[in-house]
Amino acid sequence: MVDLQLVGEPGAGGGPLAGVKVIDLTTVGMGPYATQIFADMGAEVIKVEPPEGDIFRHALPTKSPRMGAPFLNFNRNKKSVCLDVKKPEDKEALLGLLKQADVFISNIRPRALRKLGLSYEDLAPLNPRLIYCAAVGFGQDGPYAEKPAFDDIIQAYSGLAFLQGINNPSGPSYVKTLVADKVAGLTLAYAIPMALYERERSGLGQAIEVPMFEALVSFTLIEHLSGETYIPAISGMGYERILASNRKPYRTLDGHISILPYTDEHWRRFFGMAGRPDLTDNPDYATTTARNRNYDALYGELIEIVAKKSTDEWIRLLDEFDIPVARVNSLEDILADPHLSEVGFFKTVDHPTEGAMRVTDIPVKMSRTPGGIRRLAPVLGSDNATITKR
Repeated sequence: MVDLQLVGEPGAGGGPLAGVKVIDLTTVGMGPYATQIFADMGAEVIKVEPPEGDIFRHALPTKSPRMGAPFLNFNRNKKSVCLDVKKPEDKEALLGLLKQADVFISNIRPRALRKLGLSYEDLAPLNPRLIYCAAVGFGQDGPYAEKPAFDDIIQAYSGLAFLQGINNPSGPSYVKTLVADKVAGLTLAYAIPMALYERERSGLGQAIEVPMFEALVSFTLIEHLSGETYIPAISGMGYERILASNRKPYRTLDGHISILPYTDEHWRRFFGMAGRPDLTDNPDYATTTARNRNYDALYGELIEIVAKKSTDEWIRLLDEFDIPVARVNSLEDILADPHLSEVGFFKTVDHPTEGAMRVTDIPVKMSRTPGGIRRLAPVLGSDNATITKR
């Protein structure tokens, strides 16, 4: 095992964001996901937590109090400072950090921040170069501005839960990952560095607002705006190939595979190797335009064809013909995936309080300024003495 505590402190050399100081007043998924990306890439991220800690500290499973697995996986490479910003002395400690910071990010509702004297208008005179980012549920100019927002709520508002329910007898359902939090987190992760880049030219900070609702609607409607792209609309909403009822992993003799012949040449090869020349000559399937009108029927043909061979047979044949294919992995299968094993994606480390842990690698590779995992998720308030002197 590797004790990453010995490798170095966040911000101490390495990574394209080395030297950037981020004050992170966020909890749960959206903000912590973005700030972990910054920390992985070299920024010094100081996570400011209330006395009870980030709520994700209490998520299960956990070995130790306030060190739940989801928290561990969202908060590596960060330092933790425990402050009650409603107390004058703790607010002063936070303001002292913000005077020297490059970025302040918070998912506390803007109205509450204004009451605390932590709005952008309050902080800009203190630090004119500060990039101030409000990670909010809904854009603050609209009627939903003060509504509470969580992943399930945003999936429902955005139409994503509805989409998951199409062809599902039980109706609307949620994507089984924190997709709204993580899409918004990725939006934060590109918005803030762009503001830092602009600051290099202007010398000035600015306020940024990233709303979960708008971020997920944008993410969802890129393909699903469909016929409503045009005014007047030329058809309904929803990208037909994605919504086809027969678009799903297909059952083989002994399991399931995902198969996606995509180009005209892919389909010709597939129909030929499957012994279905009748489909090769069928004008409904011969071109991309024709297939776009008939994907559900075409995918129905795949159900019958794929059921005749084993998973390994299909993978061998389709790889040979360079047709996109994948076996359907369980979550446990991913841990033993040969590609991930070869690239060293899973690391075994030794956490100071949690002992042996498995962590995922940074997915982005840079040749000259790579990121790194230098420090594991912190115990609540573990850096108070060195950072705030409190």
